[in-house]
Amino acid sequence: MAKPCTGLKVAIVGAGFAGLTTAIECRKRGADVVLFDSSPSRRQLGDIISFGSNSGRIFRSWPGVEEALDPICHHSDGLVFRAYDDDYLCTQKWGAEADWGKRFNGHRGEIHEIVWNHAVDLGVDIRLGNKVTEYFETETEAGAVVNGERIAADVVLAGDGVRSTARTIVLGFEDKPKSSGYAVYRSWMPTDKLKDNPLTAWLADPNIDHHVGWLGPDVHFLVATLQKGTACSWVLTHKDEADVEESWSAPGYVEDAVKAVDGWAPIVHAIIRATPEDALVDWKLVFRDPLPTWISPKRRIALIGDAAHPFLPTSIQGASQSMEDGVTAAICLELAGKGNVPEALRAYEKIRYPRVLATQRTGVTNRDNWHKADFDYVKKNPESVKLPRQDWVLNFDCSGHAYQVYAETVEELKENPDWKPDTSLS
Repeated sequence: MAKPCTGLKVAIVGAGFAGLTTAIECRKRGADVVLFDSSPSRRQLGDIISFGSNSGRIFRSWPGVEEALDPICHHSDGLVFRAYDDDYLCTQKWGAEADWGKRFNGHRGEIHEIVWNHAVDLGVDIRLGNKVTEYFETETEAGAVVNGERIAADVVLAGDGVRSTARTIVLGFEDKPKSSGYAVYRSWMPTDKLKDNPLTAWLADPNIDHHVGWLGPDVHFLVATLQKGTACSWVLTHKDEADVEESWSAPGYVEDAVKAVDGWAPIVHAIIRATPEDALVDWKLVFRDPLPTWISPKRRIALIGDAAHPFLPTSIQGASQSMEDGVTAAICLELAGKGNVPEALRAYEKIRYPRVLATQRTGVTNRDNWHKADFDYVKKNPESVKLPRQDWVLNFDCSGHAYQVYAETVEELKENPDWKPDTSLS
């Protein structure tokens, strides 16, 4: 029996988690899927990445993926908070979230490889070294110019990141990313040097995965160990007003990172100084104003993931929401059918937009809760630094939700054909 998307040609741009999830979900419904990425090879880049239980359920729906992820992921029962002078504040336990589902935190490149391999096993046609320079659409098709070749499909889903080329055809003009006013020094490194220092040796315990956060005025420093104490990842978020047009990612320098925590506890300095220089990156946190739409004028091209909605890392939801995009877009295409792609993309946008906007906002509120805190108050009320873990964010089944609301969403759009997303952040 034919699958519901048999005969539907889907072109996806960008092989990040948004693009791969969309490809997997469309392919398992029978669509012909081609995925373009400009990189000449699958890159094993990055450091730690977090997937909440809302996206964990997506991983678990893909046969064999959970079993492949478990050995490489971080396993701890909580996050220990300490002040910048190393005073203990509190511990946030994750046990209460167990009923919501499973979290997956680990090396971005290693998790990406497992998802990539699952897409290939399903028959997704992944074409590396294929740079998209233009997009086009008509009433009946959409496509892209790839390495100079014009390639057409029924629908294009663009997950080409924060500097997305596709945004221009959606918006009708080129918009620029903006600095968030913050940057992150980030590293993934072996624990060899940590073992040699009495201050830090406990982090390399082969029996326990540690997760510790040191908080100070307008700076926070998070450390996680995993893979039986052999790997350590840390991130240091600090003020930065650099022009994002110069670069949003650059080599980091240990001495610069140490200066960002001047006067902090010796253990923080020790962790940073144990970092190999070539394992340190300075990552500018950029954002864009909420877009007035994610879909093109003829409704054959849609933005997904960071191309549609860049997240601050303090939301701990950027990758998870990208995956929710992919699942929802695939279900909308399934329910609409090959002849109703514009309907599917409008429904996708209407279903996803308010949830994404609300979740994006948590990145700002979480950051400000730490960075703008009065530390005299914090030391008297240490529980105030705990991360909000909202049921509506984490205990969410994007697949079930899309199936449940699709028909009523389409009816609402028919009754109000001029509907536009509400971009208000208030």
